Amino acid sequence: MPSTTPPVLCLRALNRATLARQLLLRRTPMAAKDAVHHLVGLQAQNTKPPYHALAARLDGFRPEELSGLMERREVARAVTMRSTLHTHTADDVLALGPFTKPVGDRGVRQFRKRLAGVDVEVLAELVRELVEERPRTPKEIRTVLLERWPDADPLALTVTARCALPLVQVTPRGLWGRSGQVELTTTEVWFGPERVRQASPACAEDVVVRYLGAFGPASVKDMQTWSGLTRLRYAFERLRPRLVTFRDPRGTELFDLPDAPRPDPDTPAPPRFLPEFDNLLLSHADRSRVVPPEYRDRTWQGNQAHRTFLVDGLVAGTWTPDEDRAGAVTVTVRPFAPLTRAEREALTDEAAHILTTEGGDGPADVRIVSAAGGA
Repeated sequence: MPSTTPPVLCLRALNRATLARQLLLRRTPMAAKDAVHHLVGLQAQNTKPPYHALAARLDGFRPEELSGLMERREVARAVTMRSTLHTHTADDVLALGPFTKPVGDRGVRQFRKRLAGVDVEVLAELVRELVEERPRTPKEIRTVLLERWPDADPLALTVTARCALPLVQVTPRGLWGRSGQVELTTTEVWFGPERVRQASPACAEDVVVRYLGAFGPASVKDMQTWSGLTRLRYAFERLRPRLVTFRDPRGTELFDLPDAPRPDPDTPAPPRFLPEFDNLLLSHADRSRVVPPEYRDRTWQGNQAHRTFLVDGLVAGTWTPDEDRAGAVTVTVRPFAPLTRAEREALTDEAAHILTTEGGDGPADVRIVSAAGGA
């Protein structure tokens, strides 16, 4: 039979499909744990972004819900995709850790020349002894490693220690309204050896399906960008009979789940406030479905991402919450272009909703600055 050309999805169609998968077209009453699983984790380089991310997506979410999951060890903070810190369900920490380990191994290899005389296996066992005796800070771990290998590069030792074992950050770090240093222990200690033994590493095909469910339609390069892994084409090809394909406006092949939502491109998209490093903005090789090309360089400063907000489904500016000593919060909204009166009112309402969700202790004020002021 003659081959058929896959249909083309315009950027607006891709935008609405991705927003639907990301729970950003309308808030859902989904439980926080189910949302963390559905989204395949939440970027968590800082402590508050997972809470902001769920507040933007879930109806009735309260920060205490996620904190409770962390305290009960049903959710934890661990290094996975792109070798960055994510908040995952316990099951995903155990399943995705082996899947993403090659990313960490690649990072270790990059530092290998700065680890002359260091036996990585010996280092891993030493780190295991340290963090299983009690949770340790990265500084404590580095100090012991430098005593053993004084000529090694401190950063190289730190990166190798982080990647050599399956580690998690322990609470109270990451709990809402609490503070605590970064302290690490092994998954065996945190979740229990029996649970670790029963866990099955995720296979590439299963992760492809979950990625498409949360970020699709998407290309092979998109998933490689999200995961930090390479050579994933084989997994897509094995799944091809179970998937549907499209093309983006540039002709790139996109894969998707047959029954996944692909809303009408004219579906309304309400404004949403996103945390820094939200995975919506980091999980595609081509980010133009969400980030207009002219704004891409305005969402970052060095290695730090700004908090962004969406208008009509697209990044339209940055925002900053500031709390004074009395507990009053001011949300400063900095649009990249002039907003209509309706857009300003909708953003003000959304900011007020977020602040109410997060339980501010004092009055809130939303201030939208002139677009001429920049980001």
